[in-house]
Order: sequence, then structure tokens, then C-alpha cells
Amino acid sequence: MVFTAGLVFFLLLLSAFFSGSETALTATSRSYMHQRENDGDVRAKRVNGLLSHRERLIATILLGNNLVNISASAIATSLMIEAFGEPGVVYATAVMTLLVLIFAEILPKTYALIHTHKMALAVAPVMQVLTWVFGPINVVIQGIIRVALTLLGASTERVLSAKQTLSELRGAIDLHTGEAEIKEEIKHERAMLRSVLDLADVEIGEIMTHRKSLITIDADLPTEQILSEISDSPYTRVPLWQESTENIVGVLHTKPVLRALRVSGGAADTIDILSVCAEPWFVPETTNLLDQLNAFRERREHFAIVVDEYGDVQGVVTLEDILEEIVGDIVDETDVSVSGVTPQRGGSYLVDGSVTIRDLNREFEWDLPDAEASTIAGLVMAESRTIPSPGQVFSFHSFRFEILRRHRNQIAKMRVTPPKPVLEEASEQSESAT
Repeated sequence: MVFTAGLVFFLLLLSAFFSGSETALTATSRSYMHQRENDGDVRAKRVNGLLSHRERLIATILLGNNLVNISASAIATSLMIEAFGEPGVVYATAVMTLLVLIFAEILPKTYALIHTHKMALAVAPVMQVLTWVFGPINVVIQGIIRVALTLLGASTERVLSAKQTLSELRGAIDLHTGEAEIKEEIKHERAMLRSVLDLADVEIGEIMTHRKSLITIDADLPTEQILSEISDSPYTRVPLWQESTENIVGVLHTKPVLRALRVSGGAADTIDILSVCAEPWFVPETTNLLDQLNAFRERREHFAIVVDEYGDVQGVVTLEDILEEIVGDIVDETDVSVSGVTPQRGGSYLVDGSVTIRDLNREFEWDLPDAEASTIAGLVMAESRTIPSPGQVFSFHSFRFEILRRHRNQIAKMRVTPPKPVLEEASEQSESAT
């Protein structure tokens, strides 16, 4: 009886091993194991080998788990019948159910969930051997399963679309936050990864420098005056127009101008400005950022004129604009520092109407929609279906928008109050009460 009880105990340990291995190997991160394998970890290579044949792995685990559970239950039943007679069947059922549930299922699986990667690396060598031993049986079992699924009309292939794959990547980026300290450290990296995945969903019309903010120069002006305006401009590339600002005839870069000045010996009047201009490159405003980035790389260009469906100039887009969508604002010595957002006491913000929604969402991790409008002023006008007047207050998407100043038909400044979580409001109320 002692030997039989010891055998039952040993089988329960095997059951716990199979249960914990199943949870650890199926819950482990394949990307983490892939990185460890690239770093030379042999155990991680074994884990990836098992996960690459997931059906065979699951069949091996379930086969071993059911084999030891049924064997343990049969031996325990025979032991109880020998000790108590026919009532031993009931005793064996109750005792084995409790032991298997606690010590062979819940306990090992809970441990595996807490120490997923550690346990997966530890059990991988053993599971690799067992998978090879049970290989012939698994082939027969998988064949039967495939035939049964085919007869039921179910597909046996797991195919992910590009959209599903991108959704998985976005979900992985959002879920892997870690503790509060780690979350703060990787906040910028997470924002960059999300921005890379969003490049194909954002049009250049949403990030371009709008025509009202452009600096352009009349190509018919005297050369000295053109050079003076270029020197006063913070930009190295300036569009030139003739007869009408819609008629862009070239893009003037400061380097060719400097070379022309050197060749002419400093005589500006002898320089033909149009001859040193680059031909303008026109792109539609509906082009997404990924396509435009690839176009910049192929043409080796950094600057493009954005036009609408009628061919009218809407603004300009640069390579730096697209890069800033990924890494955030890139400020250099020539940039004009105008943030347009001023935090206020109480959690509100004074925001210029020209600030883009994407910049606000990325900076403060808001979730304002940018499908109908690219700027915060455009969002308020789209939601209110009117041109608001100063003093009007609107509530959209759990945000509060108070119009402070309007210039003609354009919202110049507003106060934006984001929603506060209930817990934060309760905390502030308790602090004010004390």
C-alpha cells in the first residue's frame, strides 16, 4: 500500500509538470524568446522550436497529462477498494479530484503564469525529448483530427491578414507597459512604435504646413530683394511663384544660391534666380505618409508642394515633417519655437486653434478623433456644425472646449479641459476637504 501510494504521488507530480509546462509554453512571449535566441540562448532556441510546431507540442502535453491522470486515478481507486471495499470508489473519486485540481492543475499553472519565461526555458529540454518520443502517436492523432475537421467543414490552416497582424502589433505595444516606472521610461518609445504603424493611415494633408503659414517669394522681384527675404526666412527651401501664388514655378535652396554668388563674385544682379531653382514637385494631399516617405527616398527629395484634387496649392510637406510624426518634434537652430499649448492650473490647457490633433494625442495620450479634421479648431467646428463665437462652451468626446478668441472665421484660441478619471477626482476632493 505504501508503494502504491508513492506511485500515485509520483504520477501527480508528473501531472503537475505537464500542466505547468502547458501554461508556461503557451503563455510565453515568442518575441522575447526570439530575441533571446538571437542573443545565443540555446534554451530559448528549444522553446522556439517547440512553439513552431504548436500542434505537436499540445498533443504531447495532453497525451502525457491524460495518461498520468488516468493512471493515478485507476491506481488510487484500486488502493481504496482494497482498503474500504466498494465505498472506496467514492472515496477515491473525491480524494483524486481534490488532489488533481489543487496540486496537479491550479498550483502548477498559477506558478507558470507568474514565472512564465523562467519555467518555459526550464521545461523546454524535457518537452523536446517527449515530443520526439511521442512523435509517431502524435502523427496518428493529428491525422485523425484533421480528417474530423475536414468532414465538419472547418479550416485547418491559420492565416492572419495584414490588418490582423498590425492589430496584434498595436496590441502588443499597448499591453507591454510594465510597472509605473518602466511605463514612464518607455513612454516615448511606445509612441514612436505606434506612429510607425500609423504611417499608412495618415495623409500628408494632416501634417503639412498649411498655405496660410507658408513663406513664398515672388520670382519677379529683384534678385537682391529675393536674397534678402531668403536670409530673413528660417527655412533653407522657399517656393517661388509668378503672377499668382498658386503658380509655383520653382523651389529655391540656399546652397545653390550661395554657389551662384561665389561664381558671380558676389554680384547678385547677375544671377538668374530661376536657373538655380529646383523644379517643384507636386503631390496630392491624400497621399499617406508611408507612400510619401518611400517617394522621398526614391527621388532623394526632402520637399514637396501639396495640392488638392483641383490642383490648388494647399501647403508643403517635408521629410522632416514625416520623421517628426515618428520621433516627435525635431527642433533645430532655425525652427520657430511656437508650441501653441499652455498648461493651466486645474488640468486645463490653452490651445491655439492651429495645433494639430495628432500632436495633442501624442503629447498627452489623448484619444481625440482626427478623421474629420486635422486641427483642434477644425474638430470643434466639425462637431458643432457652426463657427463658434468667443464664450461658447462645447463638450465632445468627454472633453470640454471653451472658445476664447476668434479671428474672422477662424478659432484662434480655446481652453481644452480633458476628462479626469473618477479616482483622480475623488482624490482631489479628499485633499481639498482636508
